[in-house]
Amino acid sequence: MHNSDTYFTFSMKLNAEEYERYYRGSARNIIVMTHQGVSVQFPASAMQNFITNDGISGTFMITMDENNKLVALKKK
Repeated sequence: MHNSDTYFTFSMKLNAEEYERYYRGSARNIIVMTHQGVSVQFPASAMQNFITNDGISGTFMITMDENNKLVALKKK
């Protein structure tokens, strides 16, 4: 991570059926409104590590580089 990286937090709750369309590839990107009031788009595949039998739920921290590319995604 670099000093020019930008950090945002967001909350997400998707049940397993909702996430399935991302998993199957019909939706490639996720767009969220962060707690900071900024809309952020990132690849749906970045959420794979956070899937449970119930879907995805929680608060996450996303790091974007100076080109608005995903650097890291962590569950808080």
